[in-house]
Amino acid sequence: MPAADENADADNPYLREPPTDFAPIEELSETEAEQQVEQLREAIRVHDRRYYVEHEPVIADRTYDTLFARLQALEDEFDLAHPDSPTRSVGGEPLEAFETVEHVAPMLSIDASGEAEDVRAFADRVQREVGTVEYVCEPKFDGVSMEFVYEDGWLERAVTRGDGREGDDVTANARTIGSVPQRLHGDYPEFLAVRGEVYMPKDAFQDYNRERIERGDEPFANPRNATAGTIRQLDPSVVAERPLSVFFFDVLEASDLADSHQAELETFPDYGLRVNDRVEVVENIEGAIEYRDRMLEARDELDYEIDGVVIKVDDREAREELGRTARHDRWAYAYKFPARAEVTTIADVAVQVGRTGRLTPVALLEPVDVGGVTVSRASLHNPAEIAEKNVNVGDTVRVQRAGDVIPYVKEVVEKGSEGHYELPATCPVCDSPVERDGPIAFCTGGLGCDAQLRRSIEYYAGDDGLDLEGLGEKSVRQLVDAGLLDSVADLYALEREDLTDLEGWGETSAANLLSEIEASREPPLADFISALGIPHVGPTTARELAREFGTFAAFRTAAEAEPDRLEDVEEIGETVAETIHDFVTSEANAVVVDEILEHVSPQEADTGAGGDELDGLTFVFTGSLEGVTRSEAQDTVESHGANATSSVSGNTDYLVAGENPGATKQDDARDNDVPIVNEDEFWALLAERGIDLE
Repeated sequence: MPAADENADADNPYLREPPTDFAPIEELSETEAEQQVEQLREAIRVHDRRYYVEHEPVIADRTYDTLFARLQALEDEFDLAHPDSPTRSVGGEPLEAFETVEHVAPMLSIDASGEAEDVRAFADRVQREVGTVEYVCEPKFDGVSMEFVYEDGWLERAVTRGDGREGDDVTANARTIGSVPQRLHGDYPEFLAVRGEVYMPKDAFQDYNRERIERGDEPFANPRNATAGTIRQLDPSVVAERPLSVFFFDVLEASDLADSHQAELETFPDYGLRVNDRVEVVENIEGAIEYRDRMLEARDELDYEIDGVVIKVDDREAREELGRTARHDRWAYAYKFPARAEVTTIADVAVQVGRTGRLTPVALLEPVDVGGVTVSRASLHNPAEIAEKNVNVGDTVRVQRAGDVIPYVKEVVEKGSEGHYELPATCPVCDSPVERDGPIAFCTGGLGCDAQLRRSIEYYAGDDGLDLEGLGEKSVRQLVDAGLLDSVADLYALEREDLTDLEGWGETSAANLLSEIEASREPPLADFISALGIPHVGPTTARELAREFGTFAAFRTAAEAEPDRLEDVEEIGETVAETIHDFVTSEANAVVVDEILEHVSPQEADTGAGGDELDGLTFVFTGSLEGVTRSEAQDTVESHGANATSSVSGNTDYLVAGENPGATKQDDARDNDVPIVNEDEFWALLAERGIDLE
């Protein structure tokens, strides 16, 4: 789990795929209730952060609502209320990347339920406290809620909801959204703070996700995540390129307040503020329930995601009298929709091009709940399976998760199309012809295909390659898009000015990357073989190949002319041997490898046997070591019986930290109680075990 979850109890059952079939409260002892309350509080804090701050929720909204309701019920029944409980405060906190700004008025959450009786209970309380009222009913948008402040008609600032009291100043990004007026029109008040919901239309979301998949980027899970990830971009030009929109739906504060919510909304279009056309005023709560049922039926017709409706007291004076709790306004209630369960519609199909050129069709779905997780895409595997299941765009399908992890289309429930989806005849990225190998389809563009190129550079520079710090997915994309990298070999032609002219690069970061690249010109043979990205050849297999052949030339010759000899290497069978042979004999790949070898001279590997002095130990290395590379240090410990891995886990025995070590690996080591040793301590440890490196 990410940073928000690092301190959470790993045994907490409510963190991932939580159970919602709780035992009756009356069957719990006080001790059992206290334990469950603590676990629920801990889990809800984690889920609040995932949702409000990181925008990467791991459970569905209805599952969260069930956990929250259970916590409230337990606190009430056993008198366990506490000021620090999530039931007493709004989840989330501002990100540090933006200036933190206090809201002009609290942006609280809304009490919610999926049960009609709870909605009627809300209306009964309103009736008792303020008498008969009318209600304004609105769709409950599933986007990012924000405060927009206008002074003298000009947009002064736009702030995310944050923790409800203060949020992130994202004004520069908000100004790029076409439906956010920079200046109000008409007879507007001198000061106006309004609440709006920024969202990505569903059609635009599917188009945008398709583009991301086809260019090799990870797609967004749902429109809300796409919106949240966009509005917090540090570069407003990135926001301007993404299809965001906004509905304005409430007044937070104004120099001239209307008497009712309906009157406020009626003035919004006069000011240039966009409102939703599905808003209705009803006379009583039964009218509100009927409104919700109509919106549920119309849900799939809308071009924006909603997960229920919001019912608000219309009269502002009655609102003031009803007041608020620490968490929510008492004059509003959300009547939630049931989660879409497993059955949904295929909105589109995108084709992802992998590092090896394999084409993977991905179904873009109307978001659906599958086992407590919201899913908006699913694998279609390959053309043969698509034909067998007769799957196409527009079909209603049942989605499941393989091993409760990877979503896939299990079957067609109802046909909404003719025939089945056909893969394109040419690559969606480079237009090269597509060839079939049994049920699998491949782009023939090789490393000349941008999708394969980018992924190849990322792999070459990654943990399983030459481990070039500072050259991750984002920076590779930036360098490729800037025209600085047309092949892996172009890495060695980069100059300081090439980098410092790019957004986000300074003298220090440029110098550090160029230093990493320079140091990679004589890599250990195993690292170089792994870095080439040969299918099925990762670091472990690459080390076995290096030990077997000693030099890259010997390995390449054997792979080209004697593929049967590869099968003598441990962990390599006939299939992997054929894959290696196909890779090295590919004309396109051979050109790229030759270009790299003009700049790189892989070291000769030791083909002799080592000792077992470090048998059973696992090492991870970070930072630069004096006199040896990390790969040489890995080879040293492995030649004496140890394992060398790229990431820290509970099975790691030592993290060796050189100069400029990575913060993530050190944090992981502390979290897993793994000893962190410096270079001197590392060499001393080897000496203590009788390893003489002279």
